[in-house]
Amino acid sequence: MRLVDSTKLLELQNKPTNIRNICIVAHVDHGKTTLADSLISSNGIISQRMSGKLRYLDSRPDEQERGITMKSSSISLYHGVDQQEYLVNLIDSPGHIDFSSEVSTAVRLCDGAIVVVDVVEGVCPQTRLVLKQAYSENIKAVLVLNKIDRLILEMQLTPLDAYVHLTQVLEQVNAVMGELFATEVFENEETTIEKQQKKEELNKEDNNFYDWTSALEDADDSHLYFSPEQGNVVFASAVDGWGFTIHTFAKLFSDKLGVKEEILKKVLWGDFYLNTKSKRFMKGAQEKAKKPLFVQVILDNLWNVYETIAMRNEKEKVPVICEKLGIKLTTRDLRHTDARIQLQSLMVQWLPLSHTVLNMVCRKLPSPKEILPEKVEKLMCSRIRDFDSFNPETQKLKEDFLACDSSNDKPIIVFVSKMFSVDKSMLPENKPKALTAEEMALRRERARQLREEMKQNNEAIEGAPLEEKKVDQEKEVPEVEDDKDQPVFIAFARIFSGRVRKGDKVYVLGPKHDPSKVLNTNFQVDSNKKLKDLMSDEHITYTEIKSLYILMGRELEAIDEAIAGNIIGIGGLEDHVLRTATLSSTIACPAFSEMQYSVVPILRVALEPTYPSQLPQLVKGLKLLNQADSCVQVLLQETGEHVLVTAGEVHLERCLEDLKNHYAKIPITVSEPIVPFRETIVEPPKIDMANEEIDSQNVIDKEIDKEVDPVITVYTNNKQSRIKIRARPIPSEITNLLDKSTDLLKAISQHIKTLQGLSKNNKLESKLEELELNGTKHRLSDRMLKLIQAFKDELQSICSKQGPEWKDVVEQIWSVGPRNCGPNLLLNQTGDYATKYLHHEIDIKEDSRFEYEGSFVNGFQLASLAGPLCDEPMMGVAFCIEEWTLEKDSGEDGSHTFGPLSGQIMSAVKDGCRKAFQAQPQRLMAAMYSCDISVDQKVLGKLYAALGRRGGRVVGSDLQSGSASFRVQALLPVAESFKFALELRTHTSGLAAPQMLFSHWEVIDIDPFWKPRTEEEYLHWGEKWDGVNRAKAYMDSVRARKGLATDKQLVQHAEKQRTLSKNK
Repeated sequence: MRLVDSTKLLELQNKPTNIRNICIVAHVDHGKTTLADSLISSNGIISQRMSGKLRYLDSRPDEQERGITMKSSSISLYHGVDQQEYLVNLIDSPGHIDFSSEVSTAVRLCDGAIVVVDVVEGVCPQTRLVLKQAYSENIKAVLVLNKIDRLILEMQLTPLDAYVHLTQVLEQVNAVMGELFATEVFENEETTIEKQQKKEELNKEDNNFYDWTSALEDADDSHLYFSPEQGNVVFASAVDGWGFTIHTFAKLFSDKLGVKEEILKKVLWGDFYLNTKSKRFMKGAQEKAKKPLFVQVILDNLWNVYETIAMRNEKEKVPVICEKLGIKLTTRDLRHTDARIQLQSLMVQWLPLSHTVLNMVCRKLPSPKEILPEKVEKLMCSRIRDFDSFNPETQKLKEDFLACDSSNDKPIIVFVSKMFSVDKSMLPENKPKALTAEEMALRRERARQLREEMKQNNEAIEGAPLEEKKVDQEKEVPEVEDDKDQPVFIAFARIFSGRVRKGDKVYVLGPKHDPSKVLNTNFQVDSNKKLKDLMSDEHITYTEIKSLYILMGRELEAIDEAIAGNIIGIGGLEDHVLRTATLSSTIACPAFSEMQYSVVPILRVALEPTYPSQLPQLVKGLKLLNQADSCVQVLLQETGEHVLVTAGEVHLERCLEDLKNHYAKIPITVSEPIVPFRETIVEPPKIDMANEEIDSQNVIDKEIDKEVDPVITVYTNNKQSRIKIRARPIPSEITNLLDKSTDLLKAISQHIKTLQGLSKNNKLESKLEELELNGTKHRLSDRMLKLIQAFKDELQSICSKQGPEWKDVVEQIWSVGPRNCGPNLLLNQTGDYATKYLHHEIDIKEDSRFEYEGSFVNGFQLASLAGPLCDEPMMGVAFCIEEWTLEKDSGEDGSHTFGPLSGQIMSAVKDGCRKAFQAQPQRLMAAMYSCDISVDQKVLGKLYAALGRRGGRVVGSDLQSGSASFRVQALLPVAESFKFALELRTHTSGLAAPQMLFSHWEVIDIDPFWKPRTEEEYLHWGEKWDGVNRAKAYMDSVRARKGLATDKQLVQHAEKQRTLSKNK
């Protein structure tokens, strides 16, 4: 029975200071949903006995079957503390690595987070990830140390050992927080120093000293750590429904011990003990081998209750314990045969978990009104954008964010973090309404009258209504089918400013919307346009808000208006929002910065309908799936294949399930997983496959070892242009830097395109004058210039360590690829042609080759996007252009024979790059997963065997403190990872569970075209080697899938067949 109805929740929505938007984050299986159940039961939505068993927020059938959460879902709860009433918007998020994009969408909407840690497993990889996500979004966190019952019943620790174990776990969590804090301080150190220098310039005195202190020493980290005495740590067992903070016991024991509550709060955690003679609290319990107060006052009592009831099952002592604790158990509970249920009933009354956690949330976590200015700036501008580069009109909105005001004159700012689908029947407007007493009486009366009429003239009336009903039903059927056909999308949103009402007209701003491009022009928004009608450079639509909902877990409740600071559902936006968007009453509002997803979608499958005639349904279903899932990518290949890219196997299974049952509703055929590879080149190897030096041996197979000139010369078809290209492998440090700086490189390429577009215009001078008036439109912001400078400095410092040939790389960079932001370089080493990439401010003198520069760069982009081995993108390859001549004959134009010169140059560069690539030792690169596996000691050997079979390798393993399980870190190729989790569970009887996250690309250290060629190799493998070459097998499988030629021969040695019956 619900204790609070929706009118009360609506009333509380109007007080932003008493709203708490929080999410529960943790590693998989650490007890988030059980904790959420406990909090929900405090509002009477589910029964206290069912909390932990029901998993109320896991509303999908597959979530219930697997026992893991797959989507973040929200519920609004009421809580009263300190004579104040609070509204808590609670979001439960998944812990599985495949669904960590859902954590990002939840964290973006919240002001606070509850981090749950299993005390037995300690800090796991996903715990680190969620702490990092929460920290990067400037969210304050509180800690719940869960599953303390496992320390008593499973690990059977003594109270003192348990205390030591708890301090270690707390230390681990705080170490992660400290690491995050230090990283951020060092990143921001440069800007802090600059500000200080400006200040010093203002108050200049003759100070001849240098400040050597680090920014870390001045930074304030007092608010950062979790410590029980501050009251931001709860010790709990969610499955048994109890939890406490230090303050809970300080309140309980202050009277018994005759000590002030304030003093107890300070000494209950830490190295304090009670001196029985002097009746004083002393420091140094460990030194003097005394029991710390935390053990003496709290843990001893807990252990006694558990040992008496759960371990020794002494039923007669239960009433005595209840009397001492001042608890009344029902006779049903006292008679219950299951000791654990008795224990739960007792603990829930003594130390109720929901009460403790919600008290801590309301007291320790901030309200929407307390949003930090740094968080607002992070939301409003991305990492490479400077807040000061926005228009004054846009900058003013920062004050509205901070005010979180809902008065009518304030602008509406709403952020939609994801779209989620619900069945039409679940919407409040489509549910049957409950009848009032009068309506029921009327219906009874009508039924009585009908019965009487039917008695009076039986036959005449009996047929008519049936016929009418049939006619009615026939009319209704098509509409109902139409309704059921399509799921409805609700936007999961938070209001940051203003008041939103049903029927309000708002602008929907896409993620790429830039207010500075729109505000200076007379921009008009066409109100009839939807998302699919927009051009590539348009990001604004105009729409009406059709419906608003309070999110109540599995249900929605319709409301007419909502105000700033609330998390709500908005209906009717499916045609205007793809995944995320910003709704605002002003175009000056910037699109919120992109959410940082920690998982890269890497697992691809190709889909087709089982019956080809159902292709339109599949396309429609994929569109809906793309909208509903923020981590899925849907691609249409050039071959016409529909490809689905997902984060992992569990995610893929969920997506396919949704497609078959909800979105496309057709049977689907799924291909084997498509594995991405990369192509690269390496330095010529010094050692052969038999681990012998190549130089000291005779090379037998001369054919293979013919010296190939590494410099490739190519001509355009009409022989007007000659290009010399050499390919070189890039050192891994530079590749990593390029990979890390993709956002920056993209922005530079975009800027260069804009400049090139301008320079092609004849009236360059007048254009530039206009630009100067226009402010920063075509000049990079200061922050961007600083980032470019930092990138150049870092690149220079790496290159200076690499050797003489990399010395001037920073000056020579012409482009990066593929797609203008990849890990390959085009280097300009011609003596006579100047290009500018990182040095965009330098003016270039006129050159006839300049107009073909775009084509040249595009040729390189095409080559780096599809390498010669199996049409996969290249990685870590530098193409050095050593010569580029262009002799344009003005007399005759050969374009009618060979096509335009720009196209010829593009083709020539592409072929040249591919040939230069093939002139070097080629290698494939495989994607690698980093696996984190918690495994029981007994089955460690089986885990190693399973990894060995799949070409994985163990990087490290360590015994987890206080338990018999190991944590193993391993690397596994993505190509070999399918069904790995299943195999592991089968072989280890469920005692090992892997979490796989994409880590990096690794070179497969064997030439795909390898044959024995040195003496040692001939001795070892013979003339014809027919073993399995891993790289060749991967390459051939990709080529076969793409329809490229492979050198597989069906018949090796063909002879005429002789039959035995006729000797011919």
